[in-house]
Amino acid sequence: MKWRSLEESPANVDQRPLQEILAERKELIAKYVPPETQAVHARAVAELKELRMAAKSLQAGAKAPVFELQDHDGKAVSSAELLSKGRLAICFVRGRWCPFCVGQLEAMNLIVPQVEQAGGSLVAISPQTVQQSFFMRDQHKLRFPLLSDRGNQVARQFGLVYRVPDYQQAVYQRAFVNLPFANGDTTWELPIPAVFVIDRERLISYAFANEDYMQRPEPMEILAALGK
Repeated sequence: MKWRSLEESPANVDQRPLQEILAERKELIAKYVPPETQAVHARAVAELKELRMAAKSLQAGAKAPVFELQDHDGKAVSSAELLSKGRLAICFVRGRWCPFCVGQLEAMNLIVPQVEQAGGSLVAISPQTVQQSFFMRDQHKLRFPLLSDRGNQVARQFGLVYRVPDYQQAVYQRAFVNLPFANGDTTWELPIPAVFVIDRERLISYAFANEDYMQRPEPMEILAALGK
């Protein structure tokens, strides 16, 4: 089964709470993905939790790193430029092949007007190539920049990067998830999903990270953090 079959955008915008959308996707996976494949992904998540990756990532009160990345159109976008306008929300996601990343970004897309009204900005960062980011933004009609973090350089500074274990790589390859192609390198590295809200002084005022790629915060929670 191809993961991308779960991420097709509906004709009408899904305005349900994100947790309800993610729960539905979990049910689809439980129904259609073979139990042995589900067990592989569960094992990988459990190993990341044992490493306490989320706890070791940057937390609220820490200073965020400075960065400059290319957006979906290949244009350079800097954190300094974004923060000059106000607070910044950053969603670290795995890529367009991940149905949970797609669900999260589609939900975040609905609050773009409120983010702008609050004087803030929203970006998503992933290790996928500029071209893949362009396809993702176009397919899902996203209204905020998708930044390409080649080699996970920025995600590494936030403490989010891990290498996909060999046993999980084989499962991804069978499901036509070609990370070397999507990311433009052979490292098989990904960030754990995370969201940060950063103020003008680069202080992190809100931090969410979870080793479980099925867990994401509600957009309204991010909006509340932006408005503080």
